[in-house]
Amino acid sequence: MAPSVRTVPTASKATAVQIIWSWRGGRPDIEHIGSGHSEAEVELLKAAAYRKIAGEGQQQLDLGFDDEPTKGATGGSSSGIKVDSMRMGPLIEALTAIYKGLGFEEATGGDEVFYQQVLARLVEPTSKLDSLRVIEEMGMTPASYSTVKRRLPTYATEAFRRELAAALAARADLGPHALVLFNVSTLYFETDRGDGFREPGFSNYVDVVVMPMLAL
Repeated sequence: MAPSVRTVPTASKATAVQIIWSWRGGRPDIEHIGSGHSEAEVELLKAAAYRKIAGEGQQQLDLGFDDEPTKGATGGSSSGIKVDSMRMGPLIEALTAIYKGLGFEEATGGDEVFYQQVLARLVEPTSKLDSLRVIEEMGMTPASYSTVKRRLPTYATEAFRRELAAALAARADLGPHALVLFNVSTLYFETDRGDGFREPGFSNYVDVVVMPMLAL
């Protein structure tokens, strides 16, 4: 399948321009070019997308890097290599594999809304409304905002949370053959001078240690 350009309306009333490079396992390998709020902006983004497709696979004769290391977006030092674009397909595939590996798909009965919200929060933590835009940019068709709000009370119930906890416990191999040790220290003091009981330093939080044991 040849790469194609598509436009997707977002929850913020903009229009996202994306390149679909290929389809694997029913999921598209998407590159997000940008979002426009006017017809002119969208046309410019589409033109950039078509230029990117046309240039894909061409050899680059000059691969010289900057002599001076540049500062990345996070303030850290980089090698001077600039990131031209990012593809979301491999990330979605990895997160989906982890989601299924933890047993969440089975525990939720294949709940697509919950699955999409989990992935959206991992890809770009944002509001419930804006998560629909993130889901769209991942190449999925999001549920309506009203559906998301309607399902949230279900996700907060004890029964639903118990299913998730059971899935995680099974994945961590917790059961009758496991011993869980908790450090439940609750004392907390603030002092600049130690007296043998109160000592300056970091406060002690709850630690959890899981130790496998042989069944007797």
